Amino acid sequence: MNLFRFDHKIVRVIDTDGRAFTGVAISFPAAYGFHEFNRDEESVKLGDYQLFESDIAEIRELPAFSVIRAAETWQQAGAYYVRIQAMAKKHHITLRQEFDEHDGPDTKYIVITDNDFPIATARMYPLDGQSVMIGRVVVLPEYRRQGIGTMVVSECEDWAEELGYSRAVVESRENKVGFYEQMLYEVRGGAVDGDTFRCIRMEKDL
Repeated sequence: MNLFRFDHKIVRVIDTDGRAFTGVAISFPAAYGFHEFNRDEESVKLGDYQLFESDIAEIRELPAFSVIRAAETWQQAGAYYVRIQAMAKKHHITLRQEFDEHDGPDTKYIVITDNDFPIATARMYPLDGQSVMIGRVVVLPEYRRQGIGTMVVSECEDWAEELGYSRAVVESRENKVGFYEQMLYEVRGGAVDGDTFRCIRMEKDL
């Protein structure tokens, strides 16, 4: 299968159970798999997921996909577009509720694009010297169930680590707790009613 040809490229992987994973692939040789997992085969890591050659039914590069760390107005506009289309409009959330005091020129946003069109986003802002809040994780409906949400969160985590943070915090909607648990987040409090949804605080050491 030669997984090394996908190294550091954005790929979509379908495993033998039919699950989809999307993200930047980091390739590992068979020797690493044998030493760390007692599996003598090549593998790729996408975020927190290590996928071995025998687990992969299909893998393909997504050359039209890009990851943007939004720093300019036009890039941030992509984040706002996705949130309006996929969250505010769907759930009848007012713009005042959707865009709060944590949205501003200094807020950090990840934007995923497909042929330069924004399809997914998340925002990130510091809570203290060690922790960052990752939130407003949104994927356009037609791109869901393809691993892109996991990709967005993983990109935020990588950025946070580069900035020197050691903990990521999310306030998960109750129906999304399982998603974050798969990404190794742990519940750190009970459910709290927010402005728009009932949420549960979860944390992960980076």
